Amino acid sequence: MEPSSVVSAAVEELAAAVRELRELAQGIHPSALTERGLHAALRIVAARAPLDVELDVTDTALDANVAVAAYYIVSEALNNVAKYAGASRAAVRVRETGDRLVVVVEDDGRGGADVDSGTGLRGLLDRVTALDGSLELASPPGGGTRLRAELPLIA
Repeated sequence: MEPSSVVSAAVEELAAAVRELRELAQGIHPSALTERGLHAALRIVAARAPLDVELDVTDTALDANVAVAAYYIVSEALNNVAKYAGASRAAVRVRETGDRLVVVVEDDGRGGADVDSGTGLRGLLDRVTALDGSLELASPPGGGTRLRAELPLIA
């Protein structure tokens, strides 16, 4: 890759990160989530990830609080995969099961993730439990990571 291509790619990634930080700092969720729904917003998140992400996401209209929580679960999980896992791929599944929304993010990375070792996963746990949901993390060393959250469909 030529130096100008590397610089251009870095500038694009930085601009995307700045946009996301502004949205977070202003306490609003991404406009794609509000305007086009969870499926469209997660397609954008997956496209920005520096690894292959397979999406299987419901396109059903969801309660706003549930959609925002699911969005942040996937965003934070993929951010962690990109930063720490050394993974080459991830899979995201978001499906309705009965009266619950089940969000699963899996990767083929090095594993070893721990809810108690950082603020990102701890924040997800807090967000999920605030909505009366549950969060499970399986991340054996060398075996990839599987994050599974269940949220009530009406928050």
